[in-house]
Amino acid sequence: MLVFLDFEASSLGKQSYPIEVGWVFEDGRAEDHLIRPASGWEDWDPEAEAIHKIPRAVLLGEGEHHEAVAQRMLDVLAGHDLLASAPSWDGKWMSVLLRAAGFPRHSLRLRDTDAAHREAAVSILTPVLAPEKLGPAVEELLVRTAARDRGAASHRARADAEAERSRWLAVRDAATALAAAAGGHG
Repeated sequence: MLVFLDFEASSLGKQSYPIEVGWVFEDGRAEDHLIRPASGWEDWDPEAEAIHKIPRAVLLGEGEHHEAVAQRMLDVLAGHDLLASAPSWDGKWMSVLLRAAGFPRHSLRLRDTDAAHREAAVSILTPVLAPEKLGPAVEELLVRTAARDRGAASHRARADAEAERSRWLAVRDAATALAAAAGGHG
């Protein structure tokens, strides 16, 4: 099953670490977790805090232990197709979290959400469009749904993951409508 995942972090610096993770399954089930910084996680950027609005003091007082969050992720997400809109950043923070909890950094792997958008459109449109029309139709559909969905990120993990799921649903719905309009006469 597809799972849309997002992290918020202490900064965009080399020593940054995850402070919040959120995910939503394609069926709508969702979770989010504030992460208490592990020992040695000291990096903090006030400019990042101004964006995500999660004070370090809140993490220290209300965040879940990093090992518990990593274990929950493995328990719930292993075996699913994990997607992120910024897989290089989110993958970095997932790796930091997993390693700090004593798990191999590649216990979970991320792919780019854009790949899932393209795959959904292609799978729906392939049966009804001629091969020479498929590529251009998919590209136009992806551009159209991206333009319609260009809201600002909330910079909270679960909300941003839910926004990615919403875009995937919009792509799927648009492809379904196009397939119905094509009526098998691609």
